[in-house]
Amino acid sequence: MTKIDYGVDAPKVIRNLCLIAVILFGSSVVFPVFRIGGITINVLSFDLCCGSTCLLFGLLMLMYAKIGKFKHCDRMLKLINWTGNETVLDIGTGRGLLMIGAAKKLSSGKSVGIDIWNKEDLSNNSAVKTMLNAELEGVKDRIEIKDENILHTNFEDNFFDVVLTNLCLHNIYNKEGRMQACKEIHRILKPQVIAIISDFKHINEYKKEFLNSGMTVAKIGTFYFDTFPPLTIIKAVKN
Repeated sequence: MTKIDYGVDAPKVIRNLCLIAVILFGSSVVFPVFRIGGITINVLSFDLCCGSTCLLFGLLMLMYAKIGKFKHCDRMLKLINWTGNETVLDIGTGRGLLMIGAAKKLSSGKSVGIDIWNKEDLSNNSAVKTMLNAELEGVKDRIEIKDENILHTNFEDNFFDVVLTNLCLHNIYNKEGRMQACKEIHRILKPQVIAIISDFKHINEYKKEFLNSGMTVAKIGTFYFDTFPPLTIIKAVKN
């Protein structure tokens, strides 16, 4: 039986953290001390400490992927006063969690998800998997999936009533690109409506660019207990 599956975020990072932990634990058993030039160095505590930290971070990331991101999605969606007829954009939709969550709030509106489908960002990341989730969630008629890059989209100016994105913009590895993404969000957003941006770094960059675009920006908060890395949400309103 096919099940709804929203994947594991940053699967290679989780794998590498757990692998490093295993190597360090093994090293602490095989080489508890290190001798060089007549000096004996006790590395047992170091290996155990570093290994435990890597394992903890890997487990926290896995817990976010399996539990925390669903709570965080609901948190983001609750920041919007839904009417049901919105046109919504989810940037970096992945397996569609935010896009589908938004679609459930709609009656006559449309929820659009865009992505470049990088599998390093999410396990089995593909439009096919996303559409399957939409079918299983019963919102296939209220969603649309597009192969689009937020750096340069084909949407018209002032097109969307809501823009959402979580853990996406930091994957643009140069500052100029991230600023271009913020400019594009401003361009395609209708006046007097909002973008909800969630990420674990570069938040001040996003805020500054939105402010430079004339938007009103508010920090909703940073959430430490059910997200890892801790995620910060900002709300930007186009004036």
